[in-house]
Amino acid sequence: MKDYHINIFYSEEDHGYIADIPDLKACSAFGETPGQALTEVLAAKESWLASAKSNGKPIPLPEYKPVIYQRA
Repeated sequence: MKDYHINIFYSEEDHGYIADIPDLKACSAFGETPGQALTEVLAAKESWLASAKSNGKPIPLPEYKPVIYQRA
């Protein structure tokens, strides 16, 4: 199985970096650097998946693909 896509971007409003996983609803994290945001969102992903599994919720397959990687 391929892994989930992670977006990382700078937020002027938050004065830091936001990382999110589009395939996992509301799975995001904050960091002062891109690396910190990535570390935090990877931990959030593990918690998200563990919570879904323990609560019998469906775990979506990785499907999100940014436009720059899509073929015309």
